[in-house]
Amino acid sequence: MLDQKLRAAILELRKKGHGVRAIARALGVARWSVRSVIQQGTDLVPALERSEKADDHREQILELVARTGGNLVRVLEELEKQGVRLAYSTLTGFCRRHGIGYEPKPPAGQYHFTPGQEMQHDTSPYPASIGGTRKRVEIASLVLCYSRMVYFQCYPRFRRFECKVFLTDAATYFGGVCPRCMIDNTHVIVLHGTGKDMVPVPEMVAFGERLRFSFAAHEIGDANRSARVEGHFNFIQKNFFAGREFDDWEHLNREALAWCDRANAIFSPKLHASRRELFVVERVQLVPLPIWLPPVYQLHQRVVDLEGYIHVDTNLYSAPWRLIGKALEVRETKDTVELYDGPRRVALHRRVLEPAHKRSWLPEHRPPRGEGAHARKLAPEEAELRRVLPEADNYLALLKKRATSRYSRDVRRLLRFVQDYPRAPLEKALATALHYGLVDLERLERLVLREIASDFFLVPPRPDDDPDDDPEDEDDG
Repeated sequence: MLDQKLRAAILELRKKGHGVRAIARALGVARWSVRSVIQQGTDLVPALERSEKADDHREQILELVARTGGNLVRVLEELEKQGVRLAYSTLTGFCRRHGIGYEPKPPAGQYHFTPGQEMQHDTSPYPASIGGTRKRVEIASLVLCYSRMVYFQCYPRFRRFECKVFLTDAATYFGGVCPRCMIDNTHVIVLHGTGKDMVPVPEMVAFGERLRFSFAAHEIGDANRSARVEGHFNFIQKNFFAGREFDDWEHLNREALAWCDRANAIFSPKLHASRRELFVVERVQLVPLPIWLPPVYQLHQRVVDLEGYIHVDTNLYSAPWRLIGKALEVRETKDTVELYDGPRRVALHRRVLEPAHKRSWLPEHRPPRGEGAHARKLAPEEAELRRVLPEADNYLALLKKRATSRYSRDVRRLLRFVQDYPRAPLEKALATALHYGLVDLERLERLVLREIASDFFLVPPRPDDDPDDDPEDEDDG
């Protein structure tokens, strides 16, 4: 079929008086084609009209497209069940030409940014192999819009804490920030509203003020507004993650940082330079960081349990054993978990990034060998009793086993026995009680009293009594 430009040339030569044969020879086309164009008298290319195999089944196709939600594979399967034989390419071509299930794409615009004007932040999930296991990874990325410099890190989940950690690391990587950070309408940062009406969470507003930038959100459905960062996710997923396996999260993020350095230094034909070369121009326009950036941490209040651990995100971290039962302040940073007793740091652990029910234990948090539970539960009264009456150790073990609920009260009462009664009868009574397993101190005290009755509780004779008289010899008469 002749194109519009060639048809216009035929008509122009005809106006100049040239014959069909001369026009055909000059333009290298068939004479019948020249005659057809002259008869039509217009340079517009006529629409090609021909029958299609799917024309007879148009109504069925319309019904099935509506029922299957536009899934043409299912439409083809249902047509085959009804005895209609069509190739998949025939069906898709028919639907495309007649606008069935297809909407024309609107033209995309362009956004131009000056150096240091804006940066864009977003996240995207992606599966990755970490430690031999396939895990869901949250990719957080930040891109400078002028130079296209990219920085990304990966996290098992992305909350406000991880968001602040990431943005702090990204600002440190770039050596500054742009005054505006464009985001999508993520709940991590947005309190309410969308687009221009978006109101950030006060916590994130304060964080942005610390780094000297503010958040802005694009309208819902206007993903092109954040195309600088959106376009890099496909690059990261298809290039960085392709064929890579990682030992742990630290290994993953080290490799991500090295990949950013390489990607930013590669020459880009689209930019006619490397990102790092363009960054030289943008670097001087960035808002400088404060002279001191306070570390980002999450604050928790935790009580040290009976095993000597505090709990954070299902993971357990040991505390000094002398602080069991005490409330501590826990600061969860990017890499560490710090335990504070008032203003003093009493423990420092490497943070477990995932909620994996793991235990982090430090040897110095346990008492010396032989001083564990015994030293931890030894009350002052018990220590004094063991010092003044070492023979009571076995009996105390019996009490601790058989009378746990009243053990402290019984220890105090035994200490009074030591102070009130002679040593020998008390030791003999303890041996008897231990032999028979007596844990009732009332009975123990009666045993002591029976031992000392003849020595300390004699009734003195009256002056008029005859010592030779035996009261048992007296009769009633």
